[in-house]
Amino acid sequence: MEEAKRDEEESKQQQIWSWGAGTEGQLGTGKLEDEYLPQLLHLPFLSSAESISTLACGGAHVIALTSGGRVFTWGRGTTGQLGHGEMLNSLHPKPVSSLQSYVITQVSAGWSHSGFVSDTGLLFTCGDGSFGQLGQGDYRSQSTPVKVDYFANNFVNQIACGMRHSLVLLNGNQVYGFGSGKRGQLGISKDKIKSINLPQVTCGLEDVQIVSISANGDHSAAIDKQPITKQLLI
Repeated sequence: MEEAKRDEEESKQQQIWSWGAGTEGQLGTGKLEDEYLPQLLHLPFLSSAESISTLACGGAHVIALTSGGRVFTWGRGTTGQLGHGEMLNSLHPKPVSSLQSYVITQVSAGWSHSGFVSDTGLLFTCGDGSFGQLGQGDYRSQSTPVKVDYFANNFVNQIACGMRHSLVLLNGNQVYGFGSGKRGQLGISKDKIKSINLPQVTCGLEDVQIVSISANGDHSAAIDKQPITKQLLI
């Protein structure tokens, strides 16, 4: 009877699938090979009371955020984007131990860097920093998530990681960009900008209320809050 109950609980657990390029472990299957059909992942860390709320796919790594605010990563880690404290690939999902004392509510995976936002509005970044995309004021890479001190007195709502740049949305609906700007993806100037390593305000969005941001490759996008239309009822 206990075995039947256990089988029933296991069948109720959430299932995660992956497929495509897998030569750097980004599928989480434990194999370094491509998969042409969806493969069911083995997630021993996931309890029956917890589920995956977000999956973020980067250049060759994946971030999984659980409903309890825990973070797991796998795949390419050669620039520290997995946040495990080492610059190595991981064939299986591993917890980002340095974030275990925080409740993470939002994550983003860039080409070779990662971003994490906590429920208290703190921002952490790790991975490739050679274009300033970590927002740490330098061009170094980090193998462990590091708090972005620039936003210490602000509440961060969201981070969006592109190929070589990042966007941040604050609670007051201001958008900041940092990293590579050579194709205008930061939106901070009419002129071509090679790169910046500290966040700067994106221009032209001062009079709109931004509610969501997105970044990929060398371009960016944002959604503003739809205005409420007042109707005259007779």
